[in-house]
Amino acid sequence: MKALLPSLFVLFTALGLPAAEKPLEIALWPGVAPGEKGNIPEEAFQPEKAGEKPPLKRLGNVSKPTITVYQPKADIHTGAAVIVAPGGGYTILAWEHEGTQVAEWLNSIGVTAILLKYRVPRRPDAPKDSPPTWALQDAQRAVGIVRSKAKEWNIDTQRIGLLGFSAGGHLTAWASTNFTKRSYEAIDDADKQSCKPDFSVLIYPGGMLDKEGKLKSEITVNKDTPPSFVAVAYNDEGPFASSMEYVKALKQNKVNAELHVYSSGGHGFGMKPSDKPYAAWPKRCAEWMTTQGYLKK
Repeated sequence: MKALLPSLFVLFTALGLPAAEKPLEIALWPGVAPGEKGNIPEEAFQPEKAGEKPPLKRLGNVSKPTITVYQPKADIHTGAAVIVAPGGGYTILAWEHEGTQVAEWLNSIGVTAILLKYRVPRRPDAPKDSPPTWALQDAQRAVGIVRSKAKEWNIDTQRIGLLGFSAGGHLTAWASTNFTKRSYEAIDDADKQSCKPDFSVLIYPGGMLDKEGKLKSEITVNKDTPPSFVAVAYNDEGPFASSMEYVKALKQNKVNAELHVYSSGGHGFGMKPSDKPYAAWPKRCAEWMTTQGYLKK
């Protein structure tokens, strides 16, 4: 097989066919990311858990955040883009079923997928009673960079979404309600672009409620909050309550939203294959994106 690969490359070239392109990965920050002190171990995937089927890839100790750009085929390219924030409790990143597999699905519906590798876990000197600010910095920076690269990546600057799972869902809501001012000092032209997502997708968002069951202070929904698609399982207690409160706040502010609650599924189903209804959330989400005009060519 190894001997065949060079031959295939030569054949594709001779026929004028493009060889498969590797997704483009770029650093979010020039040099060291804001506030990084080099006080966490080296980035690595964690050992697989015994008996877990299929085993999940958990990426930890991210101190050099990046975005990886997955482009759809040219004949189905819609011009829409979605930045994907995997979950993992702000401790790790669920890299496949809430990351790379999501990018593949987005590509299949003509959307440019941008996989966000934001910083985890919580740093030793960070406050324990508030979400990690560096994650918001990474998300805001990612939206700005994508918007600044719109022409180069064939993206419509008014159809850039943010999609997150679990803690990534919290991050999506956080970034979707905090866009008038960046959480860091501007460093280049990308930071002159708006860091507001045009729409957001929250899949079983977690950690959004305070002790009274209200949205936490950092989730400041108002009339300018982007339209949202939300999916959650009824038996996923915390994220279910978070989803209800978020949609309630959107409704109160007359912001468009669509909510899907599945009777079972628990937490963390992501893109895992199943014959259960919750596995249809990507199809429902694509339908919502279509009706909202985000998938127009």
